[in-house]
Amino acid sequence: MESRRLQKEYEELTKLSASNSGVRANSIGSNMTHWKGIIDGPSDTVYQGGTFIIDIIIPTEYPYKPPKMKFDTKIWHPNISSQTGAICLDILKDEWSPALTIRTALLSLQALLCNPEPDDPQDAVVASQYKNNRELFNQTARAWTQEHAKSPEQVLEEKVKRLCEMGFPERSVRKALNDCAMDEAAALNMILSES
Repeated sequence: MESRRLQKEYEELTKLSASNSGVRANSIGSNMTHWKGIIDGPSDTVYQGGTFIIDIIIPTEYPYKPPKMKFDTKIWHPNISSQTGAICLDILKDEWSPALTIRTALLSLQALLCNPEPDDPQDAVVASQYKNNRELFNQTARAWTQEHAKSPEQVLEEKVKRLCEMGFPERSVRKALNDCAMDEAAALNMILSES
């Protein structure tokens, strides 16, 4: 893996997050091979207003092999598994090129939200609904977006609230969530082990 290239890509994505491009990423701790991508739901789509988290694993062969990406946020889309978050997108498989970057992959995912490909589905049930009952598809996709695609800030505050309701101090809760990459169960275990 070319660590200089990866560092440069990460710095560019960090700078672009301030430019409202709708895509950004964070590394998990100091591990530059595991990122969380964030995609804003495109305007004028059923995903508008949603914030979608993408799990990104960068293989040692990167940039010659594509990053492994899947949606952590549940989404109702023909090309994304509603169960596992697996993605059907050619540039994440056979059409990957070393000229592409993680940013271009995230932008391609954002474009996929605007233009589903129901004839090449990852989720056959969703694709069938998209093709045969668009109104029900739109209602379901909007409902899933409102329910599951909350901003990282909203998710953090909900987790903090739940853990504080168990009687733990807010400062300890925030530190544990930060140290555990927002994994609520791991943060709870950390707090309990320190008590």
